Amino acid sequence: MFQHLFAEMNKVLQEIVTDYPTAEGARRNELLCNYNMLHRLSDKVMDEWLAFAEKLSHFRESVDFTTVVEEDMPEQEAPELCMDTFVRGQGYYKLLMYGKCIEQFKEVIAQYPDSLAARLYLAISYLQEGDGEAAWSHLNHMLGLIRETKLKAMVYNALGCIRASQERFNEAQELFGLSLQLDPALPEPTVNLEVCRRRGGKLHFGNQLVSLL
Repeated sequence: MFQHLFAEMNKVLQEIVTDYPTAEGARRNELLCNYNMLHRLSDKVMDEWLAFAEKLSHFRESVDFTTVVEEDMPEQEAPELCMDTFVRGQGYYKLLMYGKCIEQFKEVIAQYPDSLAARLYLAISYLQEGDGEAAWSHLNHMLGLIRETKLKAMVYNALGCIRASQERFNEAQELFGLSLQLDPALPEPTVNLEVCRRRGGKLHFGNQLVSLL
């Protein structure tokens, strides 16, 4: 729903980031206007979203869904998905506000420490913030909870990427090897092993893992 809007916003922002340091005169003023426009739009989106989240929360608190759940819906397997903090965290993630997202999901795992979804949101958000060790702790915690082989392989690959980015290539190679043992068809670990061998290159974190969010 928001992908098109944020794709356009990111495109304009990237143009500003690239051109502004060397821009002069009219071009510099144009980029500055675009920056101010993005800032106003970001504030507007945030205000509208927070108002919506608050209204949604009030409605949830005022209505008894128990009968509906018992009669018409399957049993809820992940109760944390109904937490206001979880919903807010998802919203902050979609708005690329990773710091705020982390704050929300820290509250979620304080109540549900084995929530795979919350741990994954935290791991990816920490990676976006450049904190590999914090991301590592949440991905590593997930390994003890995951039963699905392909997902575990993707997490091992992600852990390998963290170690490779820290130039701990021997550890990274072991992790990529574990990933391939679990899912030999997963393409990213093979590419990443070559990065380790050459001690450089672009690591492939895995879009499939991020797409789960």
